[in-house]
Amino acid sequence: MSSQNPVFIPGPTNIPERLRHACNVPTIDHRSAAFGEIFAPLFPGVKRVLKMTKGEIVFFPATGTAGWEAAVTNTLSPGDKVLACRHGMFSHRWIDLCQRHGLDVQVLTAPWGAGAPAADFQAALEADKDHEIKAVLVTHNETATGVRSDVGAIRAAMDAAKHPALLMVDGVSSIGSMDFRFDEWGVDLAVTGSQKGFMLPTGLAIVGVSPKALAAMETAKLPRTFLDFRDMLNTNPKGGYPYTPAVGLFYGLGESLKMIEEEGLENVFARHHRIAEGVRRAVSAWGLSLCAQSPDVYSDTVSAVMVPKGFDGTRVVTLAAEKYGVAFGVGLGEVAGKLFRIGHLGSLTDVMMLSGLGCAEMCMADLGLPVRLGSGVAAAQDYYRATAGAPAEAAHAA
Repeated sequence: MSSQNPVFIPGPTNIPERLRHACNVPTIDHRSAAFGEIFAPLFPGVKRVLKMTKGEIVFFPATGTAGWEAAVTNTLSPGDKVLACRHGMFSHRWIDLCQRHGLDVQVLTAPWGAGAPAADFQAALEADKDHEIKAVLVTHNETATGVRSDVGAIRAAMDAAKHPALLMVDGVSSIGSMDFRFDEWGVDLAVTGSQKGFMLPTGLAIVGVSPKALAAMETAKLPRTFLDFRDMLNTNPKGGYPYTPAVGLFYGLGESLKMIEEEGLENVFARHHRIAEGVRRAVSAWGLSLCAQSPDVYSDTVSAVMVPKGFDGTRVVTLAAEKYGVAFGVGLGEVAGKLFRIGHLGSLTDVMMLSGLGCAEMCMADLGLPVRLGSGVAAAQDYYRATAGAPAEAAHAA
């Protein structure tokens, strides 16, 4: 696969040259004041991206999966009951993680292609008269199906049920690319990673922790060592780290935050929406459909494109890699072979996206799908031309 081509997978994303250079630093003494100088500004910077004003940010040299585990182990005890919905591969994996830790998981189900059902969450919470449910788990953006769930609606359901459970949100493939409102949605633990919206190499798990979650930490009895919030919270305020930090990634994160703020956070969201909408118009022009069941759950970071029955979507991905040196995402779990995924997040422009759409068209034509070359690209071009340089509201309206 050619390293000159952009990737169109839902993470890790393309890394801008500016960030590659920022991470390329000589070794420094991470026990010195020099580390504190690059480390301290990261906390308020990430809080601004999360739209978070209270609580703490914790960084682990790991991935988003470790962020899930840290959220759970730092706030819960063996046998605690949690509520979650399985509606895609990543919501499934978080459920599996909780079960492996000996938690009692009450699992709601929804079709792969639907969002987390707020009404079902509310019914389950209202039925929990003794408040045995200690946490509600929500996958904000289900990367396997290209579905965004309404976290605000889940919070409203919790409030309507007058339930005190913690709200834990997987924002790995949404934070930094799609609007996330930690304070407004009453989120207690938000999990993301460096390799998606922050446009960096894989290697940082980033967790936002509310004051309520910090209080829950005092009575939590699940074991944790490497992922213990307490070690971070005891050393970070002094510019320290409890063990060896990912120094290069912290340099990169500082530069990533500058790039996001230079573009403007709302402009970042608008760019992702605009690029995603062009992809959606291309899919429609191809005569295909998305796995996401309706526009209100469309993701702005990944589109899962359904292929005709009897055809294996993985063949599109394989051919793109082998013949054209371009990466798309395969279907996972229940949708394996039924679709292929086009990632459109992080460091991406409409012009880059047009190249990906063109490659997808060539692959489908090569494989005999009834897709006319240029049809999807033209549909995306029409949309991008009509919205180039337009305010975010105009792009949404178009």
